[in-house]
Amino acid sequence: MKLIFEKSTQGRSCSILPPCDVEQIELKEGLARKTKPDLPQLSETDVSRHYTELCNRVHGVNNGFYPLGSCTMKYNPRIDEQMAALEGFTSIHPLAPDYSTKGCKAVLDTAEKCLCEITGMDGMTFQPAAGAHGEFTGVLLIKQYHASRNDTRRTKIIVPDSAHGTNPATAAMCGFEVVNIPSAPDGCVDLQALKGALGEDTAGLMLTNPNTLGIFDENILEITRMVHEVGGLCYYDGANLNAVMGVVRPGDMGFDCIHLNLHKTFATPHGGGGPGAGAVGCKAFLRAFLPGSAIKGHEGIQVRSFAGNFLVVVKAVTYILTLGKEGIPEAARNAVLNANYLMRRIQGTFEPAFDRICMHEFVLDLSRFKEETGVSALDVAKSLIDRGIHPPTMYFPLIVHEALMPEPTETESKETLDEAADIFRELYELARKDPDYMKSSPHNAQIGRPDEVQAARNPILRWKRT
Repeated sequence: MKLIFEKSTQGRSCSILPPCDVEQIELKEGLARKTKPDLPQLSETDVSRHYTELCNRVHGVNNGFYPLGSCTMKYNPRIDEQMAALEGFTSIHPLAPDYSTKGCKAVLDTAEKCLCEITGMDGMTFQPAAGAHGEFTGVLLIKQYHASRNDTRRTKIIVPDSAHGTNPATAAMCGFEVVNIPSAPDGCVDLQALKGALGEDTAGLMLTNPNTLGIFDENILEITRMVHEVGGLCYYDGANLNAVMGVVRPGDMGFDCIHLNLHKTFATPHGGGGPGAGAVGCKAFLRAFLPGSAIKGHEGIQVRSFAGNFLVVVKAVTYILTLGKEGIPEAARNAVLNANYLMRRIQGTFEPAFDRICMHEFVLDLSRFKEETGVSALDVAKSLIDRGIHPPTMYFPLIVHEALMPEPTETESKETLDEAADIFRELYELARKDPDYMKSSPHNAQIGRPDEVQAARNPILRWKRT
């Protein structure tokens, strides 16, 4: 496919932009660029066909099954998009006078009330731009809390080996030493290892429950008690909240602060790098350290301009109010039901890393399968592309070496799950009959199998006109 610059024809134009509705200002001498911007010259037909072609090359939730583990790529109801597209929300300026932002403030207040009720927290900020930014903000709350008490000994953050990679990165960026603890044979936190890591230098623990293996840690109350007993705080990574929302609350598990991926759990699938929103909630004793929101008249520390990605919050509020108190837990239970159903339908071919009831996602361990056939988890993932399924998350978490992590979400039907299970079984048999075919997959996709080492070491990041 050609780039839009390569489709450009000198002198061609179209008039798809509306006329300027504000006063035109001539720039002062020295401020204007000396050459015109190198923009493509295209007709309206050219533009329309270009972006339609791009759309046809993308696999999204509206194209087919998208079981990307740990990402919760569920269908986003159209009503959420419609509410976020209302002119009263899209046309508001963050520095608009108070009388014109009352509706936006009401959205933020409603979102805070609903999400605090769902999570068991007492306060919430919507400034963080995405999940990792929310993590960063949450861990800074812990750091500021200890600093406010002059407790400078607390320099370490404990992170399990099954955690998201952003967890240790976040702790390090906040200036903490990261202490990694291994998982127990059941995939949960090793209590003895945790006990050995705890001490007077413990600032906190970063944990998600259910964890990245899709397992709910039944020792969670003991885990948070142990951390609190030595004076540390407990941070909840909200990436997997979709499995437990409305059923059990992180605040009741003993967590002191939390970030939420509104773009996962609350209806804004985050393909293409955004948009995201990493709302951060906390217990009352940490509320004073929350960053403020300019649109709500707060002053003081901010981690992002204005109110964050506000329209994502609009979608989240719409989603919550549409489902209500009955629909939210029902969605979580259906996510768990779908994951367990798919896992059992696949079992007997590809085997789960932990043969037990899972939550919203599960991890397949293809180590023995690779030894027997020479076909890797990557080969299976590439083969799924040819069959209209977006590959599950691969090689994560790192403690499972040939890992595939499907997360079907609650918005998929039984028929879709049955079809996906049949495809997994088909690939299992194909690997034994024709492993070379799978090793060269995909065969029918827009792009074949690229040289990933070359792409990583010598990436082409921009196009240059020849």
